[in-house]
Amino acid sequence: MQIHADDGYFFGLSVFETIGMKHGHPLFLKEHLERMNASAKALGICREVTKDMVFSWLASAPQNLFQHGALKIMLSAENLLFLPRENHYEEAQYQKGFTVDYSQVRRNETSPLVRHKTANYGDCILEKRASAAQGLDERIFRNTRGEITEGTVSNIFFIKNGKLFTPSVSCGLLPGIIRRYLLEQENARETVLYPEQAAEYDECFLTNSLMGIMPVKSLDGHLFSRREKTEQIRQHYQEYCRIFEKHDP
Repeated sequence: MQIHADDGYFFGLSVFETIGMKHGHPLFLKEHLERMNASAKALGICREVTKDMVFSWLASAPQNLFQHGALKIMLSAENLLFLPRENHYEEAQYQKGFTVDYSQVRRNETSPLVRHKTANYGDCILEKRASAAQGLDERIFRNTRGEITEGTVSNIFFIKNGKLFTPSVSCGLLPGIIRRYLLEQENARETVLYPEQAAEYDECFLTNSLMGIMPVKSLDGHLFSRREKTEQIRQHYQEYCRIFEKHDP
């Protein structure tokens, strides 16, 4: 593997996507590539990744890598990398639910990078490691105004009276692929949320392209004892994902 020393290498001006794979099929590939190419354009990267490029690479890759794994794509001005990786989420985690707290690091909602998935990922990695060292599963960022934004590797959702709510993009967050699915398919609503409001909600869950829908058991000490709606949404999501195994999206 050869990596060219461009702005992506020196300054983190590169974008990446981590795409869930199931039985050799990429999930939400169209949406991932739309986000990647839009972010690349915003960073001044004058090239795109196409569906044909992805399937061409997959055709030459060992298929046993992607029965339940992930494909990571990294793009910069002079680099394009396709990398297989594992999906570490297991059923036992869904049954137990995640234990989560708030980070003391604040998201900068005014940053031009916060809405793009770039190699400027240090805050997320360091806080994810710190939360794991404390026996936690994930950590949630707030912005400079104290509003809830997102997790280190996830988007966050709350449920009240059967309705879904998630922080608005204006709060400063990466608009995730599963977040987009829930806005479109489950009528989730964007809003402004503060930590002190968490106790007003019935359920809470996290999302990303590898975990899918992950129930939250505890958020900063507040216990969510219910998860009926979360389980219903997770079932809908799993059924929806099966279409990618039957069709070329």
